[in-house]
Amino acid sequence: MSSKDLTKNALAGLTTSFALVPECIAFALVAHLNPLVGLYGAFFICTITAIFGGRPGMISGAAGSMAVVIVALVAQHGLQYFLATVVLSGIIMLLFGVLRLGKLVSMVPHPVMLGFVNGLAIVIAWSQLQHFRVDGGWLSGAAMGWMCALVALTMAIVYLLPRVTRAVPPALVAIVGVGLLAELLHLPVRTLGDMATIAGGLPTFNVPQLPLTMETLRIVLPYALLMAVVGLLETLLTFNLTDEITETRGLPNRECVALGAANVASGLFGGMGGCAMIGQTMINLSSGGRTRVSGTVAGVMILLFILFLSPLIERIPLAALVGVMFVVAQQTFAWSSLQVLGKVPRHDALLIVVVTCITVATDLAVAVLCGIVIAALSFAWRHAREVRTDAVLDAAGVKHYTPHGTLFFASIAHFNDLFSPHDDPQTVVLDCRHLRLVDHSAVVAVAALSERYVRAGKCLQVQHLSPRCEQLLQRAGVPVTA
Repeated sequence: MSSKDLTKNALAGLTTSFALVPECIAFALVAHLNPLVGLYGAFFICTITAIFGGRPGMISGAAGSMAVVIVALVAQHGLQYFLATVVLSGIIMLLFGVLRLGKLVSMVPHPVMLGFVNGLAIVIAWSQLQHFRVDGGWLSGAAMGWMCALVALTMAIVYLLPRVTRAVPPALVAIVGVGLLAELLHLPVRTLGDMATIAGGLPTFNVPQLPLTMETLRIVLPYALLMAVVGLLETLLTFNLTDEITETRGLPNRECVALGAANVASGLFGGMGGCAMIGQTMINLSSGGRTRVSGTVAGVMILLFILFLSPLIERIPLAALVGVMFVVAQQTFAWSSLQVLGKVPRHDALLIVVVTCITVATDLAVAVLCGIVIAALSFAWRHAREVRTDAVLDAAGVKHYTPHGTLFFASIAHFNDLFSPHDDPQTVVLDCRHLRLVDHSAVVAVAALSERYVRAGKCLQVQHLSPRCEQLLQRAGVPVTA
């Protein structure tokens, strides 16, 4: 790597670290945890996944989607049960990667991906509004005025600086510049230190102190599974998005293994669980971060903030960070999806809108799972009507049916309507060379059709089945010929 690329990636990592801090603090507070728990988690997860993961340029950290999952656990059982949950969820993620299940993300339809991106963009922008409130009410007067002005200034710098120079990340210039301006003019603005203090020491190794009983497992396992599912979904979808932006291909299974190991380490050292963070990933990519250096620098800087630089970092105006995140939300939203809504099939357009709304209203895991189910049902509904058959009566009085299409659980009713046992001749041949039997319901349907002909006093001969389906039908007593 050239010195120029090294510098670019290091600056991108520094910029990303500034954006990681407020998010991790906020997510820790959401989960009713000490902010340092979120920062320690960000350090371990960001650094380990950057060094060992399968997707250079992607940023992981203590994620809000996972923080929301464990609010009830922390409230009812405390910190030690939470840390044990983080460790167990990491083990589940690690096993997911070892079993090479990362390729399952390829089953997520593109409209679901668009809905996921749009929903998270809205969530990112919406979550920034909390910084315009204090003590349960909106800022007012000069405080609100300066907040809006500095947010606008930050966004203007991020948008306009690339037209002048690309030597440094515009988000970094915006954060530092707005911070210096607020400091020199003594502006009445809220800073990162108003959220929480981030000064602390080195994280210490500590196995969660709790009884190793089945009751403990009963409490921890459901939360661990949910955290693992949410973390893997968000990571793999962000993984795909990063692949598209960088026009490169990463290693999803390696990323899952690294993410699992990172969560185990985080839990053992008193940190939160986490996964890929789309907002911070977009900041890193737009700042020029493409290698492992940027993610590693971002993670290490989090630890340096905690140990040495907290007095400086706590003076950064929240307005600067809010402005950067507003730009991230705007750049994350797939605006092209609005243009194609009227051009794509209606079921795909509906899927984009539904997944976007569910992501905003609930969480990512529910949205993606609902999207996959809706897409699968839509696919089944469309293909269920595509089964057709050619019927020919030969000179010997034998009727030959040659069905075309895919026979599965949703197409069985339409398949049955294609045959008339009472009107057909004594011998009927079902030629399956153009018919795909894809599930057990299809095999049962062919067996049931044969039974209908038997009850009508006629014979149905089935031909050209696959060896597996032929064996299943023979076990059901259906006559099959080659």
